[in-house]
Amino acid sequence: MSLQPALVTFEHLRDGLGIGSPEPRLSWQLPAGSEIQSAYELELARDGSVFRTGRVPGSDQNLVAWPDRPLASRERVIVRVRTWASGDEPSAWSPPAAVEAGLLDAADWQAQPVGAGWEEDPDSDRRPARVRRDFQLSKPVVRARLYITAHGLYEAEINGARVGNDTLSPGWTVYGQRLRYYTYDVTRHLTEGANTIGAFLADGWYRGRIGFDGGTRNIYGTTQALIAQLEVTHPDGTTTVIATDRSWEAAVGPILTSGLYEGETFDARLNDPAWSTPHHADTGWTPVAVHERDPNTFIAPKASPVRCTQEIAPVSITPKGQGTYLLDFGQNLVGRLAVTADGPQGTTITLRHAEVLQDGELATGPLRGATSTDVLTLAGNGPLVWEPRFTLHGFRYAEVDGWHGEFTSASVTARVYHTDMRRTGWFECSNEQINRLHENVVWSMRGNFVDLPTDCPQRDERLGWTGDIQVFAPTASFLYDCVGMLDSWLADVAAEQLPDGTIPWYVPVIPGGPQWTPIQPGAAWGDVATLTPWVLYQRFGDLELLRRHYPMGRAWVDLLERLAGEDRIWDTGDQLGDWLDPIAPPDDPGASRTDRYLVATAYFAHSARHLAYSAAELGYRTAAASYNRLADEVAAAFRARYVADSGRMTSDSPTAYCVALMFDLLGNDEQRRFAGDRLAELVLEDDGRIATGFVGTPLICDALTSSGHLDVAYRLLTQTECPSWLYTVSMGATTIWERWDSLRPDGTLNPGGMTSFNHYALGAVADWLHRTVAGLEHTQPGYRTLAFRPRPGAGLTWAKARHETPYGTAAIAWEQTANGISAHITVPDGCQGLVELPGCPPITVGAGEHRIDSSALGDQAA
Repeated sequence: MSLQPALVTFEHLRDGLGIGSPEPRLSWQLPAGSEIQSAYELELARDGSVFRTGRVPGSDQNLVAWPDRPLASRERVIVRVRTWASGDEPSAWSPPAAVEAGLLDAADWQAQPVGAGWEEDPDSDRRPARVRRDFQLSKPVVRARLYITAHGLYEAEINGARVGNDTLSPGWTVYGQRLRYYTYDVTRHLTEGANTIGAFLADGWYRGRIGFDGGTRNIYGTTQALIAQLEVTHPDGTTTVIATDRSWEAAVGPILTSGLYEGETFDARLNDPAWSTPHHADTGWTPVAVHERDPNTFIAPKASPVRCTQEIAPVSITPKGQGTYLLDFGQNLVGRLAVTADGPQGTTITLRHAEVLQDGELATGPLRGATSTDVLTLAGNGPLVWEPRFTLHGFRYAEVDGWHGEFTSASVTARVYHTDMRRTGWFECSNEQINRLHENVVWSMRGNFVDLPTDCPQRDERLGWTGDIQVFAPTASFLYDCVGMLDSWLADVAAEQLPDGTIPWYVPVIPGGPQWTPIQPGAAWGDVATLTPWVLYQRFGDLELLRRHYPMGRAWVDLLERLAGEDRIWDTGDQLGDWLDPIAPPDDPGASRTDRYLVATAYFAHSARHLAYSAAELGYRTAAASYNRLADEVAAAFRARYVADSGRMTSDSPTAYCVALMFDLLGNDEQRRFAGDRLAELVLEDDGRIATGFVGTPLICDALTSSGHLDVAYRLLTQTECPSWLYTVSMGATTIWERWDSLRPDGTLNPGGMTSFNHYALGAVADWLHRTVAGLEHTQPGYRTLAFRPRPGAGLTWAKARHETPYGTAAIAWEQTANGISAHITVPDGCQGLVELPGCPPITVGAGEHRIDSSALGDQAA
């Protein structure tokens, strides 16, 4: 039997259950050792019939169009593929992969939102409710699906068993326009006869306190409600539907309070473990209140939900007396504690969290208004394993107070939570500090990709700041398969875009709150509309994603054209500029050595150019030409206003030269040469310390490298004095900090009210590590062709990177030898690579493993 292609996948999902597209695109990877695919055949089995495409010529294997009639709601199809590489013999068929549509039409929904029927104070910490319903099934169960969402958060149970392993579902979207629902296979949960379905509810983002300066409550409404539809199929083909309606009942539960910032309070004395079974005996249940929801706003997920992805034991436990213990988990993480506790009835255990210590105590100041405290009261009926349900904390350290009896490492576990993305990228080199830096980037991404890309995971903020992900998207796209999550979030950005084209500085917006309102255009942040879809297209090869988000980018650039006017200089409005330049004082993070309007005009040109690139890829020739002309006009205006004939800039700062070089805004080789030399000079004048903020930092190593100053880029990378990337490592950081001196050299905290120890933006340098230090980069969308161009420096003796592309594994591992460099190259099946080792002519290689020595290439060239 010949080798098989890998399992077919659907859109960007890891699981095809409950898909929201009636015509999901299909992807597969070729059998090991294949040449470029010459043809394929798809097989779709449904309802006892089989459809085959026949042999389809071509090399397409990533996001291939659905070949048959569209899926109907609930319809399940089994898909296989076989491929031809050369000759007449196909591969074996791939293993069968199942795709099943969710509820694709608003008319499919019978469920109504149901919640507590009692009066609540909308401005208080309202006690979360539970809802449930008992029901009978008069026939055996063949198949059962639960379609579920909520106003707020939910955690469902059927007959006493938890449904799913996700948390904080349905996540945070622009709820008024887009409310995500999930589909669960609950066949094994049900039985003929008596059954019970129920759910815990919580405020979450829907009506909880969100934002800083006291936050805002009830952003989307004041009702906490479950929307659930259980559909049970029987052997005779009939269906029983149990949907949320007036027949359900509600009651308070053992959760007394719950908030994303505040933490959770749980009283085990009030918990009946049988509450969601037909055998429940608890009282206090009353009829639910029924609310309204337009089912046209329901959307299926484009990515995996938030799940626990790792458990970490404490590396040290310090007794502090009287049942109090200080825990260090050795890693700044995002998640919550699971404890195994026992004690007399009424024993109260308090769990507090912080990222750092100050004088041996939890440093809670940087949390601002996020109290991050969980409280458990024991029932006194034996050991209890407990973990909060509806909150997350950013922490490395935790304090446990009120513990009864012996406390050991088995008493507590830190459970790590984030969107359950597939890891796709790795990097390592001979410098352990650089390796730790890269690990810090990975951990900051994990901590901030919690349903949407947040700025920080610990304080009273945790918002989807557009500028942060705009600069970090290239790094994120290498490390994890995050395209589905970011595609969904970009749809929320489009939903929040104002009619004039303005992109908010963070999405979803907190309407009416004090957080950066009124909404106004801001360079680098608003440019997420043009730049991030382009990055995702380049890294994942999804042209339809680019097409979906093109109108948003076009509206943004058209707005900038109006704001700049005929002189093409954007020099109006509030701008964040080169946010968090190291010279910025603690109370003024926008103070920068770079003119903020220089930054704004540079980004105007950059966005216009990328919009032209997108238009060209999409076949919009007239628009591509128009936006290229606009980009040329803005670049010329930029030079006239901000660049002298010599190349010296009015803001003689590293960030100014970075944007001029990397956005291709300079007029000739002489200006580019001066800009590169001046940038290197400025870096060396400060001995390789960082002098850039959110705008300049992601660009500076590339700007130095491309202008012939690779050695200076490495000097910048390897500096260990503050401010620098490795300074944070030397201070024990395990994530990327928001400020270069979040922790000062004397061990004190930065006194600014905005001091986080888990922000990924300044970790965007990892993309340079992948592409330049290791030397692995794409040259066509989706890595269909790729390049291996390592650029060693700073005494590194080896480096390696690996990336799981849509076509398979791409990797490079190089090491210094006595005669040059030896590289082990892996090209994915069906792809082609260009290898360019230092001092050697480039060579082209096909799929497979290749070992290449620079000395041999040099001999061939000679």
